[in-house]
Amino acid sequence: MIEKWTTPIPKLSGREGRTVYVYVPDEAQENPEARYPVLYMFDGHNVFFDSDATYGKCWGMKEYLESTNTPLIVVAVDCNHSPNNGRLSEYSPFTFEDPKLGYIRGRGRTTMDWFAHTLKGMIDEKYPTLPGRETTWIAGSSMGGLMSLYAVTAYNDVFSKAACVSPALSMCYPQLLRQIRSDRLDADTRIYLSVGENEARDQRTLALQTERMLTIANMAMSRGVRVYPYLQPEGRHCEEDWTRQTAEFLHFLWLE
Repeated sequence: MIEKWTTPIPKLSGREGRTVYVYVPDEAQENPEARYPVLYMFDGHNVFFDSDATYGKCWGMKEYLESTNTPLIVVAVDCNHSPNNGRLSEYSPFTFEDPKLGYIRGRGRTTMDWFAHTLKGMIDEKYPTLPGRETTWIAGSSMGGLMSLYAVTAYNDVFSKAACVSPALSMCYPQLLRQIRSDRLDADTRIYLSVGENEARDQRTLALQTERMLTIANMAMSRGVRVYPYLQPEGRHCEEDWTRQTAEFLHFLWLE
């Protein structure tokens, strides 16, 4: 079952509604006492329906969860679709400048404050969740992958596990390193990091992307975090290939 509703994010979009998709296992209707872990996801329009997806291909999360009988609630929130770099601004933890994009005001902390302190309360009140930190996870790709990494480190008291699929590390890499180095991370934190073999324009760029991913992985592991770095064979920077990682990252997040 997928419910779809809208809610404002006052500090980001004023009164304008933002779409929220919530997947709840069908078995919840048969067993009202059952409670489930929750996976929060960015770019909600790309998670469940091809008809809503930006490029016509979604993650297919509903089909995967149903075919595998995975007992998980998935909450996917739509991004800012403003052509004036709205998504980049809301999904960047830090302000940065880019030669092509110009000045991007990072409003990722405001975004995550809403996820952690407003949306989570709404979800826990309305749906059969296991609300504890150990059963509250987060995932995303590209800028959403960057935000997932930021969330599991800067908001480690709320999110214990993250799937950071093809995270856009280049946007604010130095700031991200400093933040991860200084954050308090619980030893049960788990982070999945990936990059696709065919994402970069050449081998040199791929090497740099992989090096950054491994630097972050090593930094997190040195602090006791369990990390799974994954290089997807022939993987491109698109939902069609990211969906092939779903089983990989969910298995890792679910491990005891």
